[in-house]
Amino acid sequence: MKIEDFRATTNANTTGEDATQNTCTSAPLLDVGRGNDPLKPEIMEAISEIIDCGRFIGGPYVAELESAVAKVSQAEFGIGCASGSDALLLALMAIGIEPGDEVICPSFTFFATASAITRLGGVPVFVDIEPSTFNLDVTKLEQLITEKTKAIIPVHLFGQCCDMDPILEIAERHDLKVVEDCAQSIGATYNGRAAGSMGAVGCFSFYPTKNLGGFGDGGMLTTNDPEIADRLRLLANHGMRPRYYHQVVGINSRLDAIQAAVLCKKMGRLADYSARRKSNAVGYRKMILESGLQSLVTLPSSPVGSEHVWNQFTIRIPNGRRDEVRQRLADLNVGSEVYYPVPVHQQECFAYLNCDSASLPETEKAAGEVLSIPIFPELTQQEQRYVVDCLAKVLEVSGNREPGLKMAG
Repeated sequence: MKIEDFRATTNANTTGEDATQNTCTSAPLLDVGRGNDPLKPEIMEAISEIIDCGRFIGGPYVAELESAVAKVSQAEFGIGCASGSDALLLALMAIGIEPGDEVICPSFTFFATASAITRLGGVPVFVDIEPSTFNLDVTKLEQLITEKTKAIIPVHLFGQCCDMDPILEIAERHDLKVVEDCAQSIGATYNGRAAGSMGAVGCFSFYPTKNLGGFGDGGMLTTNDPEIADRLRLLANHGMRPRYYHQVVGINSRLDAIQAAVLCKKMGRLADYSARRKSNAVGYRKMILESGLQSLVTLPSSPVGSEHVWNQFTIRIPNGRRDEVRQRLADLNVGSEVYYPVPVHQQECFAYLNCDSASLPETEKAAGEVLSIPIFPELTQQEQRYVVDCLAKVLEVSGNREPGLKMAG
């Protein structure tokens, strides 16, 4: 299949409008092309520069991006790497996680959070989540700490920071390192402090679907500790310094120049992307309340003091209807996704941990109820209205209009 055919297939009618009726008929979960198109000339020019100079690893764009991400994250150092997954692995290597060490993390997260622990021989210990924010439940944290515990990984899920003050206080009291999983939360803040600035290391992903997305894999680490920063750079480059002299056994995880160039061109627009996502979140809340859906779905929350950047807008659909609702939305050309249908502790590869499901009731409940609906920056108000109207139709709200009709307000 030609690439132009692929895009036509995956993003058909991505503006969500029917030219003949001027009504919305679809809403994609994400339209990467719609976001990238305005930047295409700048990006192609930057890529051409890199091709001409021939420096594909490192270089000025990597340095520029490291500085820019460190600044937005209120960190002194930014260290590029090959992916968000590698960022987590490198962070745990840098703080000295060894075989048998326990690291506390949520089970309601992407697989990479826990897999980084096990790749070093560590043992993930899963903590339950708060039902309102989907982030780890601080009240359940301290009871999981043992003499083997060495670190905590709070995951700032869906674009919102965890309740970091008590996490940091518990970590300090027990002499534990905190590694922030910021893969979905670049630009988010907690009581004025940025994601990636509060723990020993912050770990970011530039996967194309993230708020700052590249043209492939890419990652970044942030820290305020110069010794950790130096060790991260060493570990990400085979533990090699100088060239061909290896001080430690590291890995090959470097951010390539083309990805850095793409991300540099987008970085200046990150604040605008975040503002649009926030506006879309406000719009959904207003439309859903006006539609009468609030008794049938649970809206995501954002506590006071938290600056949410809305990587996802995740509602909850109770009573075992989530999968049915998702399928019926797909029939109406509304994109959605389930993050995450199977908690990490229930994955086959982690069966050896013999995790007690009774200790993770909110995690398992969320896995059966969550549904993320479109919230990307370029989403139109008409598309949002179509999403909400289709939800109302599928959930059979009394007095519901036909999908696609404009809602009041």
